[in-house]
Amino acid sequence: MSSPSTGGRRITRPPSSQHKTAGPYSPVLSVSAGTLAAISGQGPIDAEGRIVGVTIEEQTRLTLENCQRQLNAAGADFTDVFKVTVYLKDMAEWDRFNTVYREYFRDPFPARTAIQAVLWGGILVEVEMLAAPPERGQGT
Repeated sequence: MSSPSTGGRRITRPPSSQHKTAGPYSPVLSVSAGTLAAISGQGPIDAEGRIVGVTIEEQTRLTLENCQRQLNAAGADFTDVFKVTVYLKDMAEWDRFNTVYREYFRDPFPARTAIQAVLWGGILVEVEMLAAPPERGQGT
């Protein structure tokens, strides 16, 4: 299944013999892009640098909203994301994280890796992304 091709960029899901996935992710994607955007690890941090939210759902929403702001600054959005790395303080929160994650991403889902990690200061989740934004006009 392919997503639309825009501005010389295309993200497709090639045929795969992969087992049914355990969540909203694609086991493999093929990316054709002239520009890539790397979004460094984002967490549930507000504009004043405070950690916001006490539940995984609250923290996941703010974390993904922070990712969205960074993507937008790079001329991209969630449909341009092809790889996500998720760091969770507790993998027992995985299903609850995925419930919120599905609100932001649609099929074909990005390829994804999830890792249980030691996160600082009450953070329950951190997310980093790679995206292939549409190419901007020449000379920009």
